[in-house]
Amino acid sequence: MTIERIETGARMSRIVKHQGTIYLCGQVCADATQGITEQTQTMLDKVEALLEKAGSDKNHMLSATIYIKDMADFAAMNAVWDAWVPQGHAPARACVQAAMAREALLVEISVVAAEK
Repeated sequence: MTIERIETGARMSRIVKHQGTIYLCGQVCADATQGITEQTQTMLDKVEALLEKAGSDKNHMLSATIYIKDMADFAAMNAVWDAWVPQGHAPARACVQAAMAREALLVEISVVAAEK
């Protein structure tokens, strides 16, 4: 059983594929100086690009774990999420409050998806 690792560094691979399942490493925003809405949107844009690179798309997401710095931002983050997830294709999801790797980060996501 082959495991394919894409964009592998010393600490992690950005994408791991195994038996038709795609695992993405945690994704954060493109610009941490922005607010929760922009951070969430650019984070999801990165997820979408990685899924495409791996041979999938957001319609094939199986699960998502969202880490949010402050639950006060939960509604704003969900507004972006709800507009991004295709109707009828919502993955299993968890959302937890967590300390971030960098102070300016407000949200991070980890996604598992099926290949197309």
